[in-house]
Amino acid sequence: MTILQPYMPVVTLIGELTILVVLSIFILGFILLILTVHSIRSGKLLFPRFMRAGLLFLDGMMRGIFRLFGFEDNDFLKIIVTLQNTLNRKAFMAVPVSERAVFMPQCLRSNACPAHLHDEGLKCRECGLCKVGEGKRLLELLGYRVFIIPGSSFIKRMIKRYHPKAIIGVGCLIEVKEGIEMSSQIDIIAMGVVNTSDGCVETSADWDEVFRTAILGIPPEKIPDELKKYYD
Repeated sequence: MTILQPYMPVVTLIGELTILVVLSIFILGFILLILTVHSIRSGKLLFPRFMRAGLLFLDGMMRGIFRLFGFEDNDFLKIIVTLQNTLNRKAFMAVPVSERAVFMPQCLRSNACPAHLHDEGLKCRECGLCKVGEGKRLLELLGYRVFIIPGSSFIKRMIKRYHPKAIIGVGCLIEVKEGIEMSSQIDIIAMGVVNTSDGCVETSADWDEVFRTAILGIPPEKIPDELKKYYD
């Protein structure tokens, strides 16, 4: 009689439970993959809360499965941002625009931008060399505080100074994802808009999506004529 023999039923049970857990995780991953592929191809999200929780819980494994089926890490990040936007949409709409803010990265500006950096970010001169000035003007017409910032430290500073309850973050994919996660940690409702081009200089914002997001929850009579085309 071996030392382990009295414990064999327990060891067997642990082994069976381990196999069951591993199989359950793989089945969950496969279900998440199907839901994600459907979402990417159709543009419609099914069970967004379940998808977000599962993708975040199985982050590393899901990235590996995505690569196995020919998807890039960016596809994974995009679906996370889309899920978070979907889940935050209703709460965002309930926040008065006077308690919202927009944060845009300084990389959107022209190389010849004459703006200078102040303690609240770049002070746009609306010179017309890029689209930032016009975008800022329209957002401020809606009632937003608009910040053009060089880094996340400015976001934290402005949040501490003005205490917005909801924000729109514009930027590259990884910055938007990290910004949404940071906002959820400090109980701020965040909507992310990913740039149409990345880089360090003269990047391009998805201005149509910025404006579509910005007018959420705003009565149509308070939307400037230039932005009424974005009202659903």
